[in-house]
Amino acid sequence: MKTAKKRKVHIGRNISKIRGIRGIKQESLAIDLGLSQAEISSIENSDSIEEDLLNQIAATLNVTPEIIKGFDENLAIFNINNQIENSTITESSQGIHQVFNPLDEVVELYERLLASEKEKLDLLKKINKI
Repeated sequence: MKTAKKRKVHIGRNISKIRGIRGIKQESLAIDLGLSQAEISSIENSDSIEEDLLNQIAATLNVTPEIIKGFDENLAIFNINNQIENSTITESSQGIHQVFNPLDEVVELYERLLASEKEKLDLLKKINKI
């Protein structure tokens, strides 16, 4: 019987991947943490980091330290490709199909448009008061 090979966790690489997925640049993360961009680069090249710093980075990236420690890029890609919010996955003899409810998408877009227009109106009201 084969035993499962334990995967070596590279915390810095995981931080880099999660930061990239979140669309956060090193410079922005550095500012939020009170560090330099070079320090963030050094952290992302490290196999491990101090627990306190990991907690700070996790909070800034809006994830838990456990997510950083257990991040698996292949699993993340699988989830992104196979699980789309507001969809139903059905399996038939022709393969797997995702069924979307277009009305849900229209409602979501409409709500976002309304929120954007409300922000514009609030901004115009502030400008007119000045």
